[in-house]
Amino acid sequence: MRVACLFDVHGNLPALEAVLAEVRDAGVHRIIIGGDLLPGPMPRECLDAVMALGMPTQCLIGNGDRETLAARRGAVGAMVPEFFHEAMHWNAAQLTARDDQTIAAWPLTLRMNIPGIGDVLFCHATPRNDTEIFTKVTADAKLLPIFDPLSAELVVCGHTHMQFDRMVGRTRIINAGSVGMPFQEPGAYWALLGPGVELRRAGYDVTRAAARVRATAYPQADACAAGILSPPSEQAMLEQFKAAELK
Repeated sequence: MRVACLFDVHGNLPALEAVLAEVRDAGVHRIIIGGDLLPGPMPRECLDAVMALGMPTQCLIGNGDRETLAARRGAVGAMVPEFFHEAMHWNAAQLTARDDQTIAAWPLTLRMNIPGIGDVLFCHATPRNDTEIFTKVTADAKLLPIFDPLSAELVVCGHTHMQFDRMVGRTRIINAGSVGMPFQEPGAYWALLGPGVELRRAGYDVTRAAARVRATAYPQADACAAGILSPPSEQAMLEQFKAAELK
């Protein structure tokens, strides 16, 4: 069985299209959307694309998805910065009542056995919640109490938008990276499981993608397009996340 792990799409339809083309070529049997399909510049289109995949697909909820639902219900969360409130309300307005029910039912974690790997747990940030931050340089001592009791051979996460592959005690942890908003070189990042573990990057025409984003009514379209063309560096984001990572 081959499983594709797509995390942090953030409404970037051109990036999602690029990854899905690779997924089809890879002969994948199942897709995991690991949270934060939303918010972003093309939320309606990304939701429709995922719902029309035509193969077994499971979505997890991420903090972005959850906050988009909160905005739809009239209460933007306290963790969403003021400058992003308009964008959250715009994303929320793209959802239907059926979308609300569907997203609200997405689980926080998913567990499955993948031949060649073993017991795999999927989560957006950590198995405890969808907001905790850790990176490839977070100390093992902070992570062992979270991951060691899981008794999983592999944990797949996202949230920080940077791929990594590391061991914490007896648990292998990978970050699949971000499809739509990477903090790495331009591209669309994802992971392929079965029978091994592969961290992948799909190249796509970022100039054309940025133009498509700017053509939307998304309130943050210009900033989003700039991020597609020239994402923040991994080193800069590792420094920025230090203050927010697990204590």
